[in-house]
Amino acid sequence: MNFRFADIVLPLAQPAYTFAVPEGVTVAEGEAVSVQFGPRKYYTGIVWRLHDRPPAARRIKAVERRLYDRPLLDAGGRALWEWLAAYYLCSLGEVMRCALPALMKPSADSARQLLDEEFRPRTETYYTLAPDYADPAALDALFDRLERRAPKQHAALLELLDERERSASAEVARRLLPAERPVLNALCRKGVLEACEHERTVERGAPHFRLPTLTPHQQAALDRLRADFAAGRTAALLHGITGSGKTELYIHLIAETLAAGDDVLLLVPEIALTAQLIERMERIFGSRVTAYHSRLTDRRRSETYLRLTHSAGGEFVVGVRSSIFLPLRRLRLVIVDEEHDASYKQTEPAPRYAARDVAVWLAQRVGGHAVLGSATPSLETWLHAATGKYGRAELTERYGAAQPPAILLSDTRRAARRNERSGHFNKLLLDKIAATLARGEQVMLFQNRRGFAPYLECPECGWTARCPHCNVTLTYHKARGQLVCHYCGHTVEAMRRCPACKAAELQPMGFGTEKIEEQIAALFPEARVARLDRDKATSERAYGEIIADFAAHRTDILVGTQMIAKGFDFEGVALVGVLNADNLLNNPDFRAGERAYQLLTQVAGRAGRRAAPGEVVIQTADPSHPLLLQVVAGDYEAMARAQLAERRDFGYPPYARLLLFTLRHRDPALLRRGASALAGQLRERFGGRLLGPIAPPVDRIRGEYLLSLLLKIEAKASSLRARELVAGELRRFAADAAFKTITVSVNVDPQ
Repeated sequence: MNFRFADIVLPLAQPAYTFAVPEGVTVAEGEAVSVQFGPRKYYTGIVWRLHDRPPAARRIKAVERRLYDRPLLDAGGRALWEWLAAYYLCSLGEVMRCALPALMKPSADSARQLLDEEFRPRTETYYTLAPDYADPAALDALFDRLERRAPKQHAALLELLDERERSASAEVARRLLPAERPVLNALCRKGVLEACEHERTVERGAPHFRLPTLTPHQQAALDRLRADFAAGRTAALLHGITGSGKTELYIHLIAETLAAGDDVLLLVPEIALTAQLIERMERIFGSRVTAYHSRLTDRRRSETYLRLTHSAGGEFVVGVRSSIFLPLRRLRLVIVDEEHDASYKQTEPAPRYAARDVAVWLAQRVGGHAVLGSATPSLETWLHAATGKYGRAELTERYGAAQPPAILLSDTRRAARRNERSGHFNKLLLDKIAATLARGEQVMLFQNRRGFAPYLECPECGWTARCPHCNVTLTYHKARGQLVCHYCGHTVEAMRRCPACKAAELQPMGFGTEKIEEQIAALFPEARVARLDRDKATSERAYGEIIADFAAHRTDILVGTQMIAKGFDFEGVALVGVLNADNLLNNPDFRAGERAYQLLTQVAGRAGRRAAPGEVVIQTADPSHPLLLQVVAGDYEAMARAQLAERRDFGYPPYARLLLFTLRHRDPALLRRGASALAGQLRERFGGRLLGPIAPPVDRIRGEYLLSLLLKIEAKASSLRARELVAGELRRFAADAAFKTITVSVNVDPQ
């Protein structure tokens, strides 16, 4: 049936627009097309709906042409985009900007320019055996002739047949054949082989995998997961202590899914973790493993996306949160490793989605399963498992003979009174470091702040260097001799004397990883010290070199931020030191306690991951703090009960849903009026559930002032109805001419 009109989604913060479908042009829902939008701009759009209802506008532009030879989205992909737009209160165009790789949504100033910029995947040559030689007798006769007359062609044909059997595919890629091209061309001229050019495919490899042997404890946990899924639960929590071997269970579930011809998505929180995990998965699953993250080139991400649009199944993708948008058409298993990690939540730009929650929604929609793995689950996931909404399996023993580390609290105030501090180190930690190095073992030191010092201050007049665009101090980076804003990137050369009073030299206040690296190198001059943070790991190569050196024992002490806490398994680490636990506890955030427990437990888990138990020293000014005692005892449930009791009393998740509104403008007076007006509108609908407006801790970024509103919706109330009401009030506010220049962003379920 030929439709006359198409609703097209463009990569703009706009609703879908209607275009005419010209005579003779055939388009399908989910396909990419080029359209003219505005007087001179041409965009890539997605055909969302075909119909025969003319729009109200008198003049309507027509679809220019189709792009690609296949739809980019099937019905399931469009359903995902629609759910994301509705749940996270954004437009389909904003979802498109986030979901498609950059090269697949070009825009241009002319139709010709857009044609030139259209993404075209690379092709390569594939060879197949000609039909005349499908008969074994004819093939045997051919081999006899080639062996006598053309030994190189004989060898090339053997190689092709071996590779065809190995990959279980009739076509064999040129890159997999050692033979020289003239030899292959000669076989083609003789009619033995046929050659064709098309997009590069991925060889599936063997359907059987060499799986790790599970301990009885692991097998019981795997059986528990299978039982939960058989009972009809979509999602299950795999709660395993650090070093318990959760990955071995993942591997068994992945193998079962791939053997059935279905797709698997394994999500990891950080790009940094993908390389180590991919290497391990490739040892098991070979070429089936596909990586997807932002460090890959735009071309590689685009080729991966296009390849998956016509895959027959059996795909295994390992990637970060953006991988949820890949068109895995037979998705049946989603694994979210370290499911508690905050990096699964996108903060900018819209859609501000939580990949863990999207993964559960995806699994439910396709009738598949989601496994949420963590040693320190988010309280929302833990409560779902405790109440039976999710299944739950537990791993309470470390894999093999490994023992959990002994955790010691070191009182910084007491050490200072006794003159037992050197720099930012207590004597207890320094003694442990010395003993560890003397045994030839390794040390990791954790400080959750990069740079040399958070700021410089004048001891005479109190002046501090601040960012001219943001309401924050500039962080001092000594090695670079610079002051840097970690919000907008503003950078200036560090000054020696105070520019205000000219009377004194500026002093670094506080400490970051760079200062710790300098001090520990001075205290242990024979030790080889390295640092891992975002200032050092500026590329995948730089990051890999730091990790490889530490893994190969070419580094004795590794100083780092949160990057060292996640997922690493270094057998030589016997000691972990936490330099300042107090800055984790004293954050103005209702999740501060949960996050502190998670981070301290995760970083402690890097110690003693083999037969010898490791040690962890946590420096703190408050060693009697209940949460630190829970970390020492490894008592996750005590932490969870205490934190959940507080949240229930004050109406925070998981007992309420939060919507955070952030308003931005360069004129603070106009911003205050606009925030008050929007707050008034929302209070008409929600009453006392709305808090604010209030200035956030950092109330100016990149020259724009910020004000926030927070809406709490009871967990038992209709979340859908609440979002519908909010969307209506936002449209009403945007239509007010007095406030049209104010930017309003909505963060549903802020982290």
